[in-house]
Amino acid sequence: MGATKNEAFPAKAVRLAAYAKALGHPARIAILQLLAGRQTCVCGDIVGELPLSQSTVSQHLKELKEAGLVQGEIDGAKVCYCINPKGWKEAQAALGNLFNAYKGGSCC
Repeated sequence: MGATKNEAFPAKAVRLAAYAKALGHPARIAILQLLAGRQTCVCGDIVGELPLSQSTVSQHLKELKEAGLVQGEIDGAKVCYCINPKGWKEAQAALGNLFNAYKGGSCC
């Protein structure tokens, strides 16, 4: 597959696409729902809540962290995760702006 040309698009569009990609898997949605519901850092509990292996959960957490939706803090041998408030608000605004841009009307 060819290289993407992200530099050809506005930075806001690239960022919105990163959020959409991070939200594009049901396991990541489940992780975000778990973290949002707890409103605190969650360490090893995530694996116990999902029907996924530790390595798979770690990969999904990595994707969410790269998108800026979660943050992690090292606590001894564990990493504790929680919602990244700044990234969460930015994603909420970006997605809201996209959906609010449609003003309705007839199509075709």
